Amino acid sequence: MAVTEDAGLFGPDSITWKVHSEPILFLGGLRSLYLQALHPRAVAGVAQNSGYRADPWGRLVRTSNYVGTVLYAPTAEVERAAGRLRRLHAGMTATDPRTGEVFRIDDPALLRWVHVTEVESFVTTAVRAGMRLTPDEVDGYYTEQLRAAELVGLDPSTVPSTAAEVDGYYESMRPELGLTRDGAETALFLTVPPVPENWGGWPFRLGLSLSPARWAYLGVASTAIGLLPPWARRAYGGWGWSSTDMAAGLSLRGLRALTAALPEKYRIPPLRRAALERAGLR
Repeated sequence: MAVTEDAGLFGPDSITWKVHSEPILFLGGLRSLYLQALHPRAVAGVAQNSGYRADPWGRLVRTSNYVGTVLYAPTAEVERAAGRLRRLHAGMTATDPRTGEVFRIDDPALLRWVHVTEVESFVTTAVRAGMRLTPDEVDGYYTEQLRAAELVGLDPSTVPSTAAEVDGYYESMRPELGLTRDGAETALFLTVPPVPENWGGWPFRLGLSLSPARWAYLGVASTAIGLLPPWARRAYGGWGWSSTDMAAGLSLRGLRALTAALPEKYRIPPLRRAALERAGLR
């Protein structure tokens, strides 16, 4: 396909654009946060350096904007955004609550964990929602995403680039994972975040709300948890039953049908729309 302008790192013929054409992938982003919270150092780094508790929705928007920029923005804009992120991480440290050791936020081991859990969550959510991807396309997605890994400062040769390599990476990481206090607080926060005032509802203790939006969000969060690998659900004190996988899959497909019925302005984010226009597609 002839592209008339800079379509960014990937472009309209990429597996990446195909996977991320699904609005339901917002749920994959949430799933990845639950996975990331199981890494004691990764979650400690977030807890000690991030203001997510004070501004959770603002942080979510900023993170989503970065991901969208990497996926769809012109190459120069992607490189500028990645440079800002690397400089931000380079100035941050945190303390391991278990050992007292101070570590850098841009430690390649932590960057690798965040990258792998994110891209694996995206493609897993797409497939389980019903997107038809061949095994070669899934591997192609992981390989394309090495470019995103390199942007944050990782050596691509150290990053899993196929489904089999991702499985092996998770298996090797499991002895290092566990639910710490920071992880439990983060997971609770992800499941029951503060509701913005404009969501409405009847507020009561702990800032919760009985609004329909609250119940809808709880359903989304429950689905994200159900989509976790069985070993991750067990780490949170849940069950690794296959019936949980089945229920989460059915819920995910229902949510996909709902998002597919949304008007185009909600289904296609501005960054993707602009990229499609640069590529001569509408």
